[in-house]
Amino acid sequence: MTTTSAPDRGLHPRPQLIRPDRWWSLDGPWQFTFDDADAGLRERWYAPGTGPFDREIVVPFPPESTASGIADHGDHAALWYRRTVTVPAGLGADRLLLHLGAVDHEADVWVDGQHAVRHEGGQTTFSVDVTDLLDPAVAADAHVVVVRATDSRTDVEQPRGKQDWQPDQHAIWYHRTSGIWRTVWLEQVPAVAVDTLSWRPDVPGGRMEVRVRLHAAAPAGTRVRVRLTHDGTPVGAAEVPVDGETALVTVPIPGQENGQAYEGLLWSPERPTLLDADVTLLGGDDAVLDRVDAYCGLRSVQADGDALLLNDRPFYVRAVLEQGYWPESHLTPPSPEALRAEVELALALGFNTVRIHQKIEDPRYLYWCDVLGLCVWSETAGAYRFSDEAVAQLTREWLDIVRRDVSHPCIIAWVPFNESWGVQHLAHDPAQQAYSRALTDLTRALDPTRPVISNDGWEHTSSDLLTVHDYADTGAVLRERYGSAAALAETLAGVGPAGRRMWVGGPAPAAGTIPVLLSEFGGVAYAPGAPAGSWGYSEARSPEDLEARLTDLLDAVRASGLLRGFCYTQITDTGLETNGLCDEHRNPKLPLETFRRIFAG
Repeated sequence: MTTTSAPDRGLHPRPQLIRPDRWWSLDGPWQFTFDDADAGLRERWYAPGTGPFDREIVVPFPPESTASGIADHGDHAALWYRRTVTVPAGLGADRLLLHLGAVDHEADVWVDGQHAVRHEGGQTTFSVDVTDLLDPAVAADAHVVVVRATDSRTDVEQPRGKQDWQPDQHAIWYHRTSGIWRTVWLEQVPAVAVDTLSWRPDVPGGRMEVRVRLHAAAPAGTRVRVRLTHDGTPVGAAEVPVDGETALVTVPIPGQENGQAYEGLLWSPERPTLLDADVTLLGGDDAVLDRVDAYCGLRSVQADGDALLLNDRPFYVRAVLEQGYWPESHLTPPSPEALRAEVELALALGFNTVRIHQKIEDPRYLYWCDVLGLCVWSETAGAYRFSDEAVAQLTREWLDIVRRDVSHPCIIAWVPFNESWGVQHLAHDPAQQAYSRALTDLTRALDPTRPVISNDGWEHTSSDLLTVHDYADTGAVLRERYGSAAALAETLAGVGPAGRRMWVGGPAPAAGTIPVLLSEFGGVAYAPGAPAGSWGYSEARSPEDLEARLTDLLDAVRASGLLRGFCYTQITDTGLETNGLCDEHRNPKLPLETFRRIFAG
């Protein structure tokens, strides 16, 4: 079996489904223009040889960023991109797919002047088969891809997270990320090809289940074969017929039947074991129709009473809030290598989990979390208004997100809402409560294997974990609120530390029946020379003061004995928030060993 090495997987835009040597990045210089008069559609700028396209932008960096070469924060009705691409020679019966990692917020794509796809949703990946759109009269190296993107600064119904609606960043918000902001790439696939793989581990059953979806219906007699290996040693295999465009494959893993050794193949932060997967489509004559390299992880995560269990063992969450923002490139990492470095930084600081905040991360980031052993709370960007349109947009986008990322073993919780963003009247509006419960249940329907947090921080409606945001500035206050069962019950019974009810729309879970986590706290600022307007939830005056404040807070949290984990705010300074453990360029404010002692104990 040939597998893709870990470094290569980390560079591939879709690390969990790879056809080696069959993909080409389209990142780099593109022609670009602003369309302030919104004239491009009327004037057919998508047709080859038309439109001004008077500037050059470096994709995938957003035009607001300096890394793009544009660095323009103004309002523009539309953004237009154009690039000449080379089609692989000898395409034959194969198909050519165009993949766009993310375009914020709405996108139209043309190939050789023909409309290919329209997509809405600024965080989600989309793809289109462009084979039949290629103009046969055009030379192989002269085909043209055009992308038009729109992203209204003032639209509060679209999921925008912490992207600022004001021209200049303020408070907790930071500069926008518009247009293409994740990698664009081409892929050559067979006529009958694997489209997606959705892995679901069954630890007690000692097996791995995978749903295989194809690009098109398979001919009669087509089968899919899945082989799993670990460090080159076979651990399980299965083969089943394809039913139209799908197949459900259950792969027994015989080694898991040994009760004294079954933990050897389980994924955890301490031992992030991954299984390589060879997924092959076979025709009726045993000819190979398609073959992809993949991987999966065998692990379980669940809430059981007041315990959070990973692989049936209590798991204490030591998390840090991760904005995934860089000053030079905004929500786009400055390079694929920066994603690995970000995971390594969180681990070096002493954390075993990150809570991705108001953003869905790049699949390559999740890959490195899988490989290096960093758990993830996956939280989507929120809207700012409750309306029919806002409900429709967030629901569509969120379900696409869950489907895309469901196979990553590192993800241990889903978070569709945070702090009632977009559902500001959740406490007393039955419609908003229904929305929160419905999206939580839809998440469970797609993925019943992970806890779901209906609204992180307060005003929970249907959460599997009860999470609290509390920015008390001393350990003494935290001990008062979480130091005993009676104190914790009082904290959670009604109005919480932020002045918001902890549970709404029905009776709260009884004490001891749900895991409780302090999912935002700390936020101590230390940034000498920071610009005016910079802030934190409290402020340290020196490195020594920062160390003392952090030690005081963490000692109180760990002393509780009732909390099942924490999430410290935050890993880096972001915009005007100077409460990072590192500055915006990822330089730690204290020695790494000091942070490890404080957070890992």
